[in-house]
Amino acid sequence: MKHLLNLLAAVALLVWGTQLVRTGILRVFGASLRQIIARSVRTPVTAALSGVGVTAVVQSSTATALIVSSFVGQGLIALPAALAVMLGADVGSSVMAVVFSLDLSWLSPLCIFVGVVLYVPRPDTTVGRMGRVFIGLGLMLLALRLITEATTVLTQSDTVRALLGALASDLAMELTMGALLALVSYSSLATVLLTATLVGSGGIPVTVALGLVLGANLGSGLLAVLTTLRANVATRQVPLGNLMFKITGVALMAPLAAPWLQYMRPYVASDATLVVLFHLAFNCTMAVVCIGLTKPVARLVAHLLPAEEASATDTRPHHLDASALATPSLAISCAAREALHQADVVETMLQGIHTVLRTDDLKLSQELRRLDDQVDGLYSAIKYYMTKIPREALDEREGRRWADIIGFTINMEQVADTIERILIDIEDKKIKKGLQFSEAGMEEINDLHARLLDNLRLAMSVFLNGSVRDAQKLLEEKARFRDLEHAYSATHLARLSDNSVPSIETSSLHIDLISELKRINSLLCSVAYPILESAGALAPNRLRAMADQA
Repeated sequence: MKHLLNLLAAVALLVWGTQLVRTGILRVFGASLRQIIARSVRTPVTAALSGVGVTAVVQSSTATALIVSSFVGQGLIALPAALAVMLGADVGSSVMAVVFSLDLSWLSPLCIFVGVVLYVPRPDTTVGRMGRVFIGLGLMLLALRLITEATTVLTQSDTVRALLGALASDLAMELTMGALLALVSYSSLATVLLTATLVGSGGIPVTVALGLVLGANLGSGLLAVLTTLRANVATRQVPLGNLMFKITGVALMAPLAAPWLQYMRPYVASDATLVVLFHLAFNCTMAVVCIGLTKPVARLVAHLLPAEEASATDTRPHHLDASALATPSLAISCAAREALHQADVVETMLQGIHTVLRTDDLKLSQELRRLDDQVDGLYSAIKYYMTKIPREALDEREGRRWADIIGFTINMEQVADTIERILIDIEDKKIKKGLQFSEAGMEEINDLHARLLDNLRLAMSVFLNGSVRDAQKLLEEKARFRDLEHAYSATHLARLSDNSVPSIETSSLHIDLISELKRINSLLCSVAYPILESAGALAPNRLRAMADQA
């Protein structure tokens, strides 16, 4: 029992080390890896090569699948190019399996020592995250040695030998077991390394190991499909296409397992090396055979999973890709895009106010008020999505962006609430009573509304681009809007002194309306403060005023 527990602990350590390496690399180089993929999809060959390079660094074809799937889901790359990237990703993963199968146990203590020295003093910095990567590498190498030692002892038991003998010559069982191991460990790399180590220590026959390797490849394809199961249709297309390629690869290589052993065994020093080379041959064969089939397979996948046509009135979250959460920088980008989607809905509401004022369209007013519920729903979805991004995985710049997105979505939600109050006032105080503004009063409202719409669009630009010049312009517009609000309030009072009947009848609504428009403008202009503060361009008196308001 003790030796069995040692084996299970070593397997768990291998999986954990793989996880540390994958997350550490993604947190440090996530944005750079995304750029490499995005820039390398012009041809199927370059796309496949980018997949090889990225996965060799990340050490997980599943992680690459999630990145590429999110790109397709956001319309950044085409499905055939994404499938080519995945063919290269599988080759990259198998190359790393060959590297780790070498006797690198002497590196384990060095990697762990260096990793701890880098990580402990500065865990939330880039240096600290690289320390995590070194710790993960050291644990993986240590785990492989422990697995060898544990299986060497276990295989001396007659009972264990009898059980292992029962596994031989049952391809279906081997495929199932390999797929399950890949699903449980969340890594085909860990499964292949475990299999090779067990073969090297005499734990399982090499014939069984080849079947487990085929099953591990199927399992990694299934894992990506299951991980993106709740994503949008476009995101789910990549894992499905890659799974089709893996099924094709298993169909091609399963009959060649026996010839592989017969003809390659004399040229390979150990059975463990034979297993990892079979894994490499599997993925290379799959890449060569399937690289020219990316477009037909993409068409088949698009037929099986047809993309949903977005409705013009569809305000559901479009960009909150759950699979992107494994890469914090990518998740931040998804949340920012969804925040702009929320602002688009707010813009629709703001534009509608003017139409309601001119036409007294009660039905349109009620439809616009219902959009406030959609804005609230988007705000809740974005906030919940953001809370799932690990803050410790963000660097200083990403941390500021995280706070900016939260602040922007809160402001948009409050703007929508204010617009809803305005519409209710218009219904109760104007439409239902059949009143009209004076001509001069309507011109003033038209001017403020047009300026407000321009400021909303400028605020969206500042949020997207972080331009200091546009942020300063937004604060200038805030002061100008405030002055206009004071001026128009004064001219309205002058019309009341002249006993203008329309002005008297709509006085309460007029004053409330321009006050609410000013409140909306203040919320929009607050987007500029974080940009200017981080750039050191916010005036000291403005900082004091913000502190007093807090």
